[in-house]
Amino acid sequence: MSARAGIVVTGTEVLSGIIRDSNGPWLSERLRELGVDAAQIVIVGDRPDDLHAALRFLAEEGVAVIVTSGGLGPTADDLTADVVGRFQGREMVLDESLFGRIAAILEPLLSRWPDLDRDAVLRSNRKQAIVPQGATILEPVGTAPGLVVPPSEAGVAGIGGPAVVVLPGPPRELQPMWRTATATDAFRAATAGAGVFEWRIMRLFGLPESEIAESLLVAERDGIQLGELEITTCLRRGEIEIATRFAPSANPVYAAFEAFVRARHGELLFSTDGSTIDAQVASLLLGTGGIARTIATAESCTGGLLAGRLTDLAGSSAYVLGGLVVYSNAAKVALAGVAPELLERVGAVSAEVAEALADGAIARLESDVGVGITGIAGPGGGTPEKPVGLVYVCVALRDGRRMTRKLSLPGSRADIRDRTTTVALHMIRRLLLDA
Repeated sequence: MSARAGIVVTGTEVLSGIIRDSNGPWLSERLRELGVDAAQIVIVGDRPDDLHAALRFLAEEGVAVIVTSGGLGPTADDLTADVVGRFQGREMVLDESLFGRIAAILEPLLSRWPDLDRDAVLRSNRKQAIVPQGATILEPVGTAPGLVVPPSEAGVAGIGGPAVVVLPGPPRELQPMWRTATATDAFRAATAGAGVFEWRIMRLFGLPESEIAESLLVAERDGIQLGELEITTCLRRGEIEIATRFAPSANPVYAAFEAFVRARHGELLFSTDGSTIDAQVASLLLGTGGIARTIATAESCTGGLLAGRLTDLAGSSAYVLGGLVVYSNAAKVALAGVAPELLERVGAVSAEVAEALADGAIARLESDVGVGITGIAGPGGGTPEKPVGLVYVCVALRDGRRMTRKLSLPGSRADIRDRTTTVALHMIRRLLLDA
């Protein structure tokens, strides 16, 4: 069995939802890359007893290493280092050399703000140089040092308990410090039992998650030994993601499973290498030999979200010319060139207007590909004939080829808009593959 880890995210602002946690998932992914299973992510407020309880819980679960994030600042509520030190049975001591390095980091701040009380600032930050005796210090990226703290004989976890990696909360500090932490002797010793695993992702579009559950049952009935694979499925943005982890010895089993999914679901399986629809569309637009197709959008209910997704990938400036956001009929006419009589005849939410928007994006921005989107994302504004969730999408090429779809999407405004952009990307992919 692979080495297991626990993650403790600290901060009352995270626990209450004021700040969204990104450190836990990021650390889990980095641990997985090292062959270490992230068994639990625990979020606790800035309360010493709760942090101590979380450390005890994970130690009793038998994890080899615990990673904490947050609670290393100079204020009174930042107590992670002290709690971890006590948990590991280690005396807290002032590291004078570390304090000197922290003071040097603060010098530019103190020089820019001459009215600050220098002694008060240094007194506050002195706390950050009080560390568990015997811990490995990770040099500050901001002002907070990180730590790798092995257990001592007096520790709550006892000899053989987990090492604790203590990292700051800001991702810009935590992420580079993580790389330093994994190179320490204490971390390597704690994770010596890490395994070697393969990780594969398949992505499908256009079928319900229940159909994948049925496919797994059929695969087992067909004799594929799925017990050798750790398979998880996730429905996200209307796509089904099948993530599979397995030992290298199970490669033939995974190959049989992938072949089964391909044969059963055909073109609905659009990715076997983990690539996203966004990356695939970008690759198709960029083309080969430096020849790129350009693209532009004219969006109503999605408000430019598709253009945003298209520009999120490196190299987007080579193919994304821009996006028109055209909520009102007046904007559709003035910016995208939609004929007023068309709007009067069929209404803004219609296949014809989606096609006119796609053509307008091509004409106004001189692109090779145009996308038009019009619909009702809500929360109000729908009618029995045109309810909330009704969206029309058109993808058109300069040579006149086009694809138009009518969508009826459930969910909130954000769900409808997000799902619409995903459908549009799949339509772009299909039209470009057929071109």
